[in-house]
Amino acid sequence: MRQLTQAFLEVEEKLISLLEEVRSLMPYVQSLEDENLRLKRESCALPEKETERVIANAARIEGVAHDNLVRLYKDGFHVCHLYFGQPMEAGACLFCAGFLRRE
Repeated sequence: MRQLTQAFLEVEEKLISLLEEVRSLMPYVQSLEDENLRLKRESCALPEKETERVIANAARIEGVAHDNLVRLYKDGFHVCHLYFGQPMEAGACLFCAGFLRRE
């Protein structure tokens, strides 16, 4: 019986030691998480010049994409989400026309 009690006491001591070690590591882990968050924010932040360039490029791409869709529509293909890429049978598609209308 004493051997079993001794074994449990040793396990308890090891668990207490392990818990103390984990607790001592917590501030280090927290500092790493804080630094990781800071670095993520830093890496995602674009300088103002870059932001302007990205916005201008997005506007240019949007214009080109719209022009391509208009060309497809004029070539007789649907550009609406319902029938995209399918040939238009006859006449105009109200869905396509509504989609292509720029406001």
